[in-house]
Amino acid sequence: MGLTQIVAWASSVYLPAILADPIARDLGLSSATVFGAFSVSLIVMGLFGPMVGRTIDRSGGRAVLALSNLILASGLILLSCAWNSAMLFGAWCVLGIGMATGLYDAAFAALVRLHATAARQPIVGITLVAGFASTVGWPLTAFIAAHLGWRASCVMWAVLHLVLALPINLRCLPSASREPPHSHSPEQLQPGHDREPLQHPKGFPRNQGRAFLLLALFAAATAFVTSAMSAHLPGLLLSAGTSAAAALTASALLGPAQVAARALEFMAASRFHLHPLLTARIATALHPIGGAVLWMFGGLPSAASSFAVLHGAGNGMITVAKGTLPLAIFGARGYGLRQGLLSVLARAMQAAAPFAFGVVIETFGAHVAIALSGGVSLVALAALLGLHVRVSES
Repeated sequence: MGLTQIVAWASSVYLPAILADPIARDLGLSSATVFGAFSVSLIVMGLFGPMVGRTIDRSGGRAVLALSNLILASGLILLSCAWNSAMLFGAWCVLGIGMATGLYDAAFAALVRLHATAARQPIVGITLVAGFASTVGWPLTAFIAAHLGWRASCVMWAVLHLVLALPINLRCLPSASREPPHSHSPEQLQPGHDREPLQHPKGFPRNQGRAFLLLALFAAATAFVTSAMSAHLPGLLLSAGTSAAAALTASALLGPAQVAARALEFMAASRFHLHPLLTARIATALHPIGGAVLWMFGGLPSAASSFAVLHGAGNGMITVAKGTLPLAIFGARGYGLRQGLLSVLARAMQAAAPFAFGVVIETFGAHVAIALSGGVSLVALAALLGLHVRVSES
């Protein structure tokens, strides 16, 4: 599943960073229009998320993840055939449906459907492997585009979905049992009781509305920061006074920092049994700390590198937390639907962030942009501090 996630991420979310400019030139459009089509795909992804999650809750994730390969391959073929903006937006809408059925939310829900609350370690393991999606995807996409054109890059990824990812999902992902697993969140267990707590008809534990809203706020705020940094990190560092070489060097540290942080999370999950709320709080605090360093020391290469490493490490663990924290708080029942609902506002924020953050950098400069991203991260941290994990009294 880690390998299929590399293919899914590299052929969707990471595609515009390499192909936006050649697509824009070929179709006679602006790069902003191409990124606008990508933003639409994120909104489509968010809208389809609850339905996909509910389907996985009921039937398991094998068929859904296999279907995602067919949908993503179809969207990539449509994109390779695009000759105008209407075809471009249509292709990205199809890709948005494929992203809803094939990226982390669907993969996490499939694992929870199979393993219930024991899914934390495989969730961390999958994100550890898939953390190399940009490392693999960007060079491969750029190489094919440079030698055969951007349309060939899209076709290449479509073929990989059909000949690599689809067979893996069909042959290696176990079928789920007819009934979802009956397991508990440790925080929901009552001493002396061995039955699962009563559930709301739509899958939410009773009296958990406040926790759900706080998690939704955490997901939306961190999605904004992650999306903004993905689109503007090198430009932000340049605007802060960092040289071009130092900005590129610092940006290159982002991926390794994410993978290293996920490796630490993997060890913590397997050895020390740290609650994911603790690691989520630590992760969310890292971006504001890095922002403070960049604010104080400006364009120094060491400050730029420190910011990139701290943001990357935090973002790596936050990705894991978004999968494991709802599982730890609410339990396995209704996980897929809940994840889909949690992602709706997050996808909207993710779609809006590149444009909004770019306007802030251009209008007000790097210091205000750093303050904005740090402030939004602190909002996410405040939401996590408002969550209180406790064992119910018998």
